[in-house]
Amino acid sequence: QVQLVESGGGLVQAGGSLRLSCAASGRTFSSYAMGWFRQAPGNEREFVAAISRSGGSTYYGDSVKGRFTISRDNAKNTVYLQMDSLKPDNTAVYYCAASTVLGTPKRIYQYDYWGQGTQVTVSS
Repeated sequence: QVQLVESGGGLVQAGGSLRLSCAASGRTFSSYAMGWFRQAPGNEREFVAAISRSGGSTYYGDSVKGRFTISRDNAKNTVYLQMDSLKPDNTAVYYCAASTVLGTPKRIYQYDYWGQGTQVTVSS
C-alpha cells in the first residue's frame, strides 16, 4: 500500500512557474514508477509525465514537453513536477500516481495508487 499526498499547487500568472511535490508513504517508494496526470473541468484525466523507478528515464505528454520537468528523490520518497512557462490551459487538478509497471507508464490503468490532487490555476 502506498499513500500519496500532493502539494505545491496554487494560483500563478501565465508565464510563471510552480513546483509540485508528491510525498509517498512506505519504504518501497523506489519500487514504483511515478507519474503526474491532470484533469480540467469537463475533461478526461490526461497524462502529463512519468519517471522510472530509478529516475533514469522520463517521458512527457506532447503538450508539456520542454516546459515541465519530472524528477524524484528516492531518499525522500518524493516526486516533483517543475512547471515553467505556464499557460491558462494548464489549469487543472494535478494528480500524482504510483505504478508497478517497469519503465515510464503512460496509461491511467497502469497506475495502482493515486493522490487526492492539487489545484493549479493559471490566470491570463
